[in-house]
Amino acid sequence: MSLKEDIAAIIEGDCADDEATLVAYSHDASLLEVRPRLVVFPKHAADIAVLTKYVADKKAGDPSLSLTVRAAGSCMSGGSLNESIIADVSKYMKGIVAFEGFSARVLPGTLYREFEPETLKRDLILPCFTASKNLCALGGMIGNNAAGEKTLRYGKMENFVEELKVVFADGNEYVVKPLSHAELDAKMAQGDFEGNLYKEIFTLITKYESTINAAKPNVSKNSAGYYLWNVWDGATFDLTRLIVGSQGTLGIVTEAKLRLVPVEKYSKLFVVFLKDLTRLGDLVKECLELNPETVESYDDSTMKLAIRFLPDMLKTMKTGFFKLILSFIPEALMMLTGGIPKLILLVEFSGNNAAEIDEKMKALHAKIKHFGFTMRAARTMNESEKYWTIRRESFNLLRKHVKGMRTAPFIDDVVVQPQYLPTFLPKMRAILDKYKLIYTIAGHAGNGNFHIIPLMDMKQQKNHDLIPKVSEEIFDLVMSFKGSLSGEHNDGIIRTPYLEKMYGPQVVELFKQTKEIFDPQYMFNPGKKVGGTVQYMMAHLAHK
Repeated sequence: MSLKEDIAAIIEGDCADDEATLVAYSHDASLLEVRPRLVVFPKHAADIAVLTKYVADKKAGDPSLSLTVRAAGSCMSGGSLNESIIADVSKYMKGIVAFEGFSARVLPGTLYREFEPETLKRDLILPCFTASKNLCALGGMIGNNAAGEKTLRYGKMENFVEELKVVFADGNEYVVKPLSHAELDAKMAQGDFEGNLYKEIFTLITKYESTINAAKPNVSKNSAGYYLWNVWDGATFDLTRLIVGSQGTLGIVTEAKLRLVPVEKYSKLFVVFLKDLTRLGDLVKECLELNPETVESYDDSTMKLAIRFLPDMLKTMKTGFFKLILSFIPEALMMLTGGIPKLILLVEFSGNNAAEIDEKMKALHAKIKHFGFTMRAARTMNESEKYWTIRRESFNLLRKHVKGMRTAPFIDDVVVQPQYLPTFLPKMRAILDKYKLIYTIAGHAGNGNFHIIPLMDMKQQKNHDLIPKVSEEIFDLVMSFKGSLSGEHNDGIIRTPYLEKMYGPQVVELFKQTKEIFDPQYMFNPGKKVGGTVQYMMAHLAHK
């Protein structure tokens, strides 16, 4: 029997190995191409469990077998690509199971854009949504430890996962949630697969406690590596903090209980236009002293892109077309007289008291006017929307409109402490300019997290050859500032080979031991977090 026939006989979901399906699932939002053998659409957690047991049983006879879960396929690091079996949960395993007060139980294939309207009906929101919230699914957000514009105030996905249901390598589904010391002791005393897993992870974390704690990146957000430093604080053992961000390499999430927060009634946006970056760090520091909800940014290349494709961008906005055109007149006049600014900084305040927000806007203006930058407070939500649309839609505009080239995310998620930005950003741009790359920069300035998206013609081998060269130089620069290689987009195929540069060999060895405690046969999403190489990455760069 074929692999498809084997799997079809044991699950209730669907299987496909036709050419069109395999080609479609060879890609995600990364610049990689990895062709699977089979795509499976599981109907429920029982199908995931059966698939896992099948791979475990057949692995010895066929070492190439593995299982990678996929939701929306919006991963920019190649995290949802695999040469063996892809399990797409977006067809059947989607939807909200239940609302429980300020929490929601959801299935992993649930699209965020379908989830948010339901939470808003209850005046609640999951605030770690990404800029790509119209594309991503909740399972991917958990796998990548998602974050976005509100992370400055609320934190990342790891802060909102209260409980998970996970199929581990023995093919059984388990509930994973925070445990007290007594509960942990009881769990470790079970003597079964689950108990031994907890015992071995606890032993590893406590044995290498000082090394693990020293490895924690000194930045406000990080998605690189396994977060061993987050699991045990001496009182609570929370394995969800390790599974979140693990890209499905430790087990497969089948359900999640997510904490939600109340929606605040009012928000206002303050916009600062920077002609140069020399005082960016000081500016961000002073903005943060007023505790804004968001400090976001995008560069002159992104602004030019928005102007170039303005009609297409306006289609994504809710306000009337002509009103929007008129709303851009102040920016057009500013650019005619002073040129396009190097960076646009967006500072947002939110709350339930409009007068308090107005006071904060006035206080911010008074506080930062000494910098001499052009600045303005958005007067209405519609006026704010145009700035947010430019910030959120730039990546889609690039993907849709650039002929002969494609977006090439590979250095797209670096993080340094915000005070280093005036030095770091010019040095980073100097590297990109040295290689004559066309690129945009947007990001979360309040977190020091920037997304650099080059445009490249991947049909040309010379551009393939640039990927490791530019990666090495940019990542060396990031590490010279003691930053992180990934704040949100995770490691996947594209950054796993560089984790040793960030953490060193001893910590990477602990990552390997962690993987083998959970998944000794390397069944789950191999080549991410552990075992990835530059050679494999280069061999799977897309050629179009």
